[in-house]
Amino acid sequence: MRSDRKKPEADLRQYYTVFLQLGMVVVLLLFIVAMKVEFVSDKSNVNLSEEQEVVKMEDVTQTKQEEKPPPPPRPQVPVEVPNDEIIEDQSIDLDAEMNMDEPLDMPPPPEEEEEEEDFFMAVENMPELKGGLAKLQKCVNYPEMARKAGIEGTVNVQFIVNKEGKVEDPKILRGIGGGADEEALRCVKQAEFKPGRQRGKPVRVQYSLPVRFQLQN
Repeated sequence: MRSDRKKPEADLRQYYTVFLQLGMVVVLLLFIVAMKVEFVSDKSNVNLSEEQEVVKMEDVTQTKQEEKPPPPPRPQVPVEVPNDEIIEDQSIDLDAEMNMDEPLDMPPPPEEEEEEEDFFMAVENMPELKGGLAKLQKCVNYPEMARKAGIEGTVNVQFIVNKEGKVEDPKILRGIGGGADEEALRCVKQAEFKPGRQRGKPVRVQYSLPVRFQLQN
């Protein structure tokens, strides 16, 4: 048996078109109203009349510093020095006769300083000690002071061997004390050398010798 009562879903479908049209009309009205309304922002707090600060950039020209010369020194002020010395008037006899025969008093000539002869540090043929160091060591007498103190060592003596082979100006370069230095000088002064030669000629040469002091047990 067919029922004449319609379903609720069938009744709502008839109003879909009506509702759709009404919705579109409402949206259109709202859009029109929105277009008519003027949005004015509140600009009361903004003072447009204030002038903006304008920053001007000026071109800075580089200046060159000129070096000024130093001022000239002030001239010295002359200071008057009191002079108490009394200058006596000297009388000059212009009528005096000059005797050309008398010898004139001349100042003595300056004394010529004797130039010290140079010596060589090294030459082609160096000086040679006659008899060698063995002969020199035989001359040495061990000082009693150095013997009692137990002093041993080597004394270095420097001197000049002249053109004749003699010793000049001996001096101690390195000593040990106890009387050994004096004994070394005594023996070196008695030493004889074959003089040194430079280009075949005898010359003065600086030389040095070691003198050994050793105690015998």
